[in-house]
Amino acid sequence: MATDLSHIDAKNRPTMVDVSAKSETHRVATARAVVALPAAYPVFHAGTDADTAKGPIIATAIIAGTLAAKKTSDLIPFCHPLSIDSCKFRVERLTASSLEIFCTVKTRGPTGVEMEALVGAAIAATTVYDMCKALTHDITIGPIQLIEKSGGKSDFARPSLQHDQ
Repeated sequence: MATDLSHIDAKNRPTMVDVSAKSETHRVATARAVVALPAAYPVFHAGTDADTAKGPIIATAIIAGTLAAKKTSDLIPFCHPLSIDSCKFRVERLTASSLEIFCTVKTRGPTGVEMEALVGAAIAATTVYDMCKALTHDITIGPIQLIEKSGGKSDFARPSLQHDQ
């Protein structure tokens, strides 16, 4: 069975992509995760981070997301270990009962940082869940999606969700 998937070889076996011949370029990716917190959301006040027994929710989520982005290759089998130059988060209210978490990762290398941005955003969102679950388990995470990427073979930007870095 022929496939265009880069992580499947000619014999239909999983494989890590060989990036040794690719040139190094500046690469940036931004991912977004949405967290809906219907009952827990009142713990956040405009412009401040809610402090809980476990610590400040947003600050803890940013630290967890950064650690996760740095460990992405330990979590996803064929993901290359990368030297991350920058990992930044922006957390905003999306609606009266939801947060929007953006994770932007930068590197210079032969492969992109989409997975690192996605994992960073996902773990930051999951950390918000963990920090708020004492108030309610009625918390929803998603969508988690790539917003934009640049560098390498092709660029991508999701219409109407582009992120100012």
